[in-house]
Amino acid sequence: MAKEKPWSGRFIEATNADVEAFTASIHFDRRLYRHDIMASIAHAQMLAHVGVLTHKERDSIVKGLQEIESEIDAGGFAWSVALEDVHINIEARLIDRIGEVGKKLHTGRSRNDQVATDLRLYLRDGIDAACAAIAQLQTAILDVAEREAQTPAPGFTHLQVAQPITFGHHLLAWFEMLVRDAERLRDARRRMNVMPLGAAALAGTSFPIDRAYTAKLLGFDAPAENSLDAVSDRDFAIEFVSAAAMLMTHLSRLSEELVLWSTPAFDFIELSDAYCTGSSIMPQKKNPDVPELVRGKTGRVNGHLMALLTLMKAQPLAYNKDNQEDKEPVFDTLDTVLGSLRVFAGMLLSMKIKRDNLARAAASGYSTATDLADYLVRKGVAFRDAHEIVGKAVRLAIDSQRELSALALDELKKLSAVVEPDVFEVLTVEGSLKARNHLGGTAPEQVRAAVKRARTRIYRGQ
Repeated sequence: MAKEKPWSGRFIEATNADVEAFTASIHFDRRLYRHDIMASIAHAQMLAHVGVLTHKERDSIVKGLQEIESEIDAGGFAWSVALEDVHINIEARLIDRIGEVGKKLHTGRSRNDQVATDLRLYLRDGIDAACAAIAQLQTAILDVAEREAQTPAPGFTHLQVAQPITFGHHLLAWFEMLVRDAERLRDARRRMNVMPLGAAALAGTSFPIDRAYTAKLLGFDAPAENSLDAVSDRDFAIEFVSAAAMLMTHLSRLSEELVLWSTPAFDFIELSDAYCTGSSIMPQKKNPDVPELVRGKTGRVNGHLMALLTLMKAQPLAYNKDNQEDKEPVFDTLDTVLGSLRVFAGMLLSMKIKRDNLARAAASGYSTATDLADYLVRKGVAFRDAHEIVGKAVRLAIDSQRELSALALDELKKLSAVVEPDVFEVLTVEGSLKARNHLGGTAPEQVRAAVKRARTRIYRGQ
């Protein structure tokens, strides 16, 4: 493969070896090769469409690029650090394969608009893959939620037992977070689906290019309106990583709950052996390494977001070499998101739900106290007065080491004369759950209805 740099005509000294290694990006940007070839083929077709290339030249270039893609796929491509990046490596190989006509491919474009186009194409596919993985996880959540629609569970605030809920209802909260995550990613995709190609280095080109034609070939909604903006901004990459950071934050919250629930102190679930590891010194240990690692990787993605924001904050127009540093954070973010999502679905479907333990916890901590207050209000007691009465009932239960449902009727009547025997219907977990029978409520029939609606809300692509 040719080793001469495409810009060598201006220079009389060879590049310092350390500088060559320092400035090269081929060790990470080679993963853009499919999208680089896709964009180059569309560019060649456009050049022929406007008469800059002959049809014969176009066909030779397209065939050569397709053969190079097959060569890379097969692992037979020799990447060169001396040629700096994926773009020049492919172009140099094209010239090797088809001769002088290969030198015409770069007519009317620059590496500046080329890389901006490649990265958008790459992220567009990456977002589609992430949304598909989110849909897979959402389906797993709904399957478990439907199965556990009437399983009592403790609802927490401040990590203290607050009110009874159903386990299925709890899982549906996770589903809603993922709905918004998928929406954010799709929204970012819509904004990034604008084509930089044709902006050239920064000012456009003097050749009679047809940017709308190229955009249509590549599936972009439109060409970028301003050539300076097209090559210089990376807000689309930042927006993707921002949406990914929010997604990872949600996965981290889910992970934290799985870690807590699998401890002996909670003992609500048991994760499958396939998603845990052991200890090198303590034979009894079964560690929830998968959710712990997802929780840890969230910090990694948050760091990438800060890196990209810092990268862009002081760049003057137009393109600057700083932007070579945009790719590794983006690549690693996408890898991290896809890996985390894909492992999560199987982990949820295979976990064991300890229903008896959940039910006991749901009944603990005087969790039906609010139901008692609501009961008093329905009997004509003002809510603030009801709140105080129930507080005294809880104090009585604490002092006598009983649950609210174990208090005698005469004890409750001493606190409020409106109390009748039917009070015990609201002091059970089952009664509490049944009472919350409204849209968004935790009643089992509402959970089942919500699962049914949720299945129609999963985004599965075009």
